[in-house]
Amino acid sequence: MTKTMRRWSMSAIGRDNLKLETVAIPEPGPGEIRVKVSAASLNYRDKMVIETGMGLTLPQPFTPVSDMAGVIDAIGPGVSRFTAGDRVMSTFKPDWIDGPDNGNARTPAYQTTGGTYQGMLADYVVFPEDWFVCSPATLDDAEASTLPVAGLTAWFALKERDDIKAGSTVLVQGTGGVALFGLQIAKAYGADVFVTSRSDEKLARVKALGADHGINSAGEDWVEAVYKLTGDRGVDHILEISGGANLGHSLRAIAVHGRISVIGVLEGFEVSGPVGPLLLKSPVIQGISVGHRRSFEDFVRAIDDTGIKPVIDARYKLEDLQAALDHLDRGPFGKIVIDLSPAA
Repeated sequence: MTKTMRRWSMSAIGRDNLKLETVAIPEPGPGEIRVKVSAASLNYRDKMVIETGMGLTLPQPFTPVSDMAGVIDAIGPGVSRFTAGDRVMSTFKPDWIDGPDNGNARTPAYQTTGGTYQGMLADYVVFPEDWFVCSPATLDDAEASTLPVAGLTAWFALKERDDIKAGSTVLVQGTGGVALFGLQIAKAYGADVFVTSRSDEKLARVKALGADHGINSAGEDWVEAVYKLTGDRGVDHILEISGGANLGHSLRAIAVHGRISVIGVLEGFEVSGPVGPLLLKSPVIQGISVGHRRSFEDFVRAIDDTGIKPVIDARYKLEDLQAALDHLDRGPFGKIVIDLSPAA
């Protein structure tokens, strides 16, 4: 008898087209591994892909969600990087191993899991072995599932493309997954961290995680607050998560020769800002599209060395995906995890 598994799929764009189906468990081919998925975590991008397609050509039928962690239960011929029983995580841009990204000026690379490639929201997945990295020894699978996009994005911005250390100042916007990873990474390397949020309750929670300064952006001009807290110096590195016109505020708040990592698009895909501070401060403005596999492996070692623990706001069963997406809409504090343990 053919063994079966659960899998979310969709044959057309839109949340109404999501269906939880039962299909045959796939077998790994040459160079591939099969992973029993323990947990998957949601990113805002996953919701955008489900609801809009983001202009991507999705495989059909399409299984959404980019991030997972689990245990290898079968390997195909020629596999050399892993053995059965290894704990692994997916990578978001699996063709990007190290060095410059793929693609060119006309067509930048954006071949991702849960997008151009199939996603992870299934009991088992089969992909090439090069698409995975070993999970941190100090995290369980639910925690590890939060690292491939949100964790690596913050790491790549702060440590791969910068070298945040004691004496650095870092500002993160909001309290989502990337923001809280940014806070924890920056604190692990000795930086002073500023967090903006529209919620006093969430600001109290980030203080408990180690944030040095919390700024309620609903109640005051957060740029003026930064000036006051830094004696007009500004901050060295900003994780720009809002996007849109908010980039202009980040240009005002950044220190001379500072760095802005543009990560999010919550306020729109078209960014804008004043040219004055751009010219006079000469900041580095860098777009961060997650990171490559080698940096992810560096991040895994750093997780085990520093003891960073991902913040999980809520956990949902696989069949409760729609409720998890609703929670994502409300704005979680940290990450939302989908538990793929067997149904009772």
